Amino acid sequence: MPPSIQMPPQPNKEDLAATWNYLQAGISRVMHAQDIDMQIYVGIYTAVHNFCTSQKVMSTSTGVGHPNAAHKGAHLLGEDLYNKLIEYLKGHLEELVQQSKGHTDEALLSFYIKEWDRYTVAAKYIHHLFRYLNRHWVKREMDEGKKGIYDVYTLHLVKWRQVLFEQVHTKVMDAVLKLVEKQRNGETIEHSQIKAVVDSFVSLGLDETDPSKSTLDVYRFHFEKPFLKATAEFYQAESKQFVNENSIVEYMKKAETRLDEEDERVRTYLHQDIAVPLKNTCHQALIAEHSALLRDEFQVLLDNDREEDMARMYKLLSRIPEGLDPLRQKFESHVRKAGLSAVQKVASEAEKLEPKVYVDALLETHTKYQALVKKAFCDEPEFTRALDNACREFVNRNEVCKSGSNKSPELVAKYTDVLLRKGGNSVEESELEATLTQIMTVFKYIEDKDVFQKFYSRMLARRLVHGNSSSDDAETSMISKLKEACGFEYTNKLQRMFQDMQISKDLNTNFRNQEAEKGGGSTLDSQYSILGTGFWPLQPPTTKFNPPAEIAADFDRFYKFYKENHEGRKLTWLWNLCKGEVRAHYCKGTKTPYAFQVSLYQMAILLLFNERDTYSYDDIAATTQLNPDVLEQAMATILKAKVLLISPEGSKVKSGASFKLNTDFRSKKIRIKLDQGGVKETKQEEAETNKTIEEDRKILIQSAMVRIMKARKRMKHAQLVSETITQIKSRFNPKIPDIKKCIEILLDKEYLERLDDEELGYLA
Repeated sequence: MPPSIQMPPQPNKEDLAATWNYLQAGISRVMHAQDIDMQIYVGIYTAVHNFCTSQKVMSTSTGVGHPNAAHKGAHLLGEDLYNKLIEYLKGHLEELVQQSKGHTDEALLSFYIKEWDRYTVAAKYIHHLFRYLNRHWVKREMDEGKKGIYDVYTLHLVKWRQVLFEQVHTKVMDAVLKLVEKQRNGETIEHSQIKAVVDSFVSLGLDETDPSKSTLDVYRFHFEKPFLKATAEFYQAESKQFVNENSIVEYMKKAETRLDEEDERVRTYLHQDIAVPLKNTCHQALIAEHSALLRDEFQVLLDNDREEDMARMYKLLSRIPEGLDPLRQKFESHVRKAGLSAVQKVASEAEKLEPKVYVDALLETHTKYQALVKKAFCDEPEFTRALDNACREFVNRNEVCKSGSNKSPELVAKYTDVLLRKGGNSVEESELEATLTQIMTVFKYIEDKDVFQKFYSRMLARRLVHGNSSSDDAETSMISKLKEACGFEYTNKLQRMFQDMQISKDLNTNFRNQEAEKGGGSTLDSQYSILGTGFWPLQPPTTKFNPPAEIAADFDRFYKFYKENHEGRKLTWLWNLCKGEVRAHYCKGTKTPYAFQVSLYQMAILLLFNERDTYSYDDIAATTQLNPDVLEQAMATILKAKVLLISPEGSKVKSGASFKLNTDFRSKKIRIKLDQGGVKETKQEEAETNKTIEEDRKILIQSAMVRIMKARKRMKHAQLVSETITQIKSRFNPKIPDIKKCIEILLDKEYLERLDDEELGYLA
């Protein structure tokens, strides 16, 4: 601390040398933080004013009485005072430079910060004391565009930067870096010192072209640049050693800790400007340079379901450009293999694969890895896309599908039928909606959605016709889900089927009311369904049929009623879908009659035995008019249940056999289901469905082409193929040979014509 500086007496305003001595003493008191009372403050301010307005130099510049004399003198003396202040500051700072040489490391930081604080506080005081100079000479010089002129406070900062800072910044920065390294090595430091240095470096950023503005150039060049370089070197050395001595998982934990520490440094004592470059530097040293090792470990983590460690790896690699791409590729490959393995396992466990088992295997794989994407990979869109790609592969091309057959959509449709059919559903009603949502998850990945639609519509038709849907709400919910996924056109026919069933209910009510009004009617409790040919995927009977008299009389009355209300419509009777119940009163020793649930064909056969107890095969065939295949299938379950007995015993259902009513029939059940379709019928239906799928696809491809060509008029052959695939792929993946065949068909039908240069034209 210098001795107390005594102020000389107030000088005569004409004595410029004495005036400057007085000012210099005042400035020194301020610089050394010695008290200034109001008298001294006013005295210094007045001395500055007098110095700037002295008349002494007029004779050397202009003649006495010249109108610009006062202005010129003030100008010269203002410049003189400004230069004297510069010389003073330079001397003061050079003295500080010499003092700084006696300090190193933290002591140097303490010295630098203490002197900076004292200097900047003094600069503010001196700035106020020199207000007259600022308002007049400095302002005029700056307005005239003179370079290197600043207000008094800014001048202090410029001189600090030019004299002291240029000499000591390297040593100061070295001391800062040593302090930071101590902290990185676990020692406790006084980080307020670093913050003070940072603030100092930032304050020295002055825009030479516009002193009123500031920049971060000084801070960035003298602080950020060496700080980032030292950070990179520190973490490169540390991470290399740590990886050699520890596991990858432990290294990831270490890297996370280090990154958090650097974020905390920015919040605590670094400037926010360094946040991004510091992160990039740390990411490069801690992650990018070891990314190959991390990625190699990812497969090990996947194989062992190490979810927490995968989340850690994801967060680290997401910090570097394209860091996650190899992980996504490995994840997609892993999920695809897991799905294929799951399907292969269930396919080999059972000779006949149950739809539920198959769908559950698909869902189990998807659910597991969807949860992983959510928890470990933060639902990142690209990981979700990788999951979708993998699922699409193992859903459509697996052991069961045999390289792209229609089996996957067929089994999903069959499982949906099991869920929605009475008696086939093992799922509680409260869980049914959630299970249907899971079904839609698998449906999303099915490429041949038209195959699902065909099988689903056939099964829905049977559920509606036979009235064995487990829940109308569930049926409606499923159709809504399909509509949301594929659009109105996909579910249009399904919704029309429901409308037909509602119309049929109203029609039956009106028919019964009319019969009641006539006072006649049938003893049969019959229900008729009127199904629109264009909406229901049902085939007419493949056999002739002569219905029993009891049935024929009732449907004749209904037919007449329908014709009266709907003139011009044609009804085709689907005898093969009709079912009913007959009561058996003939069994010996039973108080309660048995109820046989039968198809209409079976009903016609059993009703014959009201006339006599024995019939030959030929008599039954002649009376019912059923062809041999249908008759044999209808008889099979009746004989198996021993309702009828065949003679000779063990013979086949064919000409020459005879059948006798079994009056000794016994069953533990009162209601006995005999209308069970055979395996042969099921396989036949599947074959028919697959056949119609191929035919419908050809029509769909052709209609898409016609729409495209109608809009475009002419197109290149290859372009038409590409556009057709784009339009149809939401329903199924068309094969290029099939598309080319359809082009030939349209050429033959004269919808299209060949033009020059491989172009096709549209013929209106």
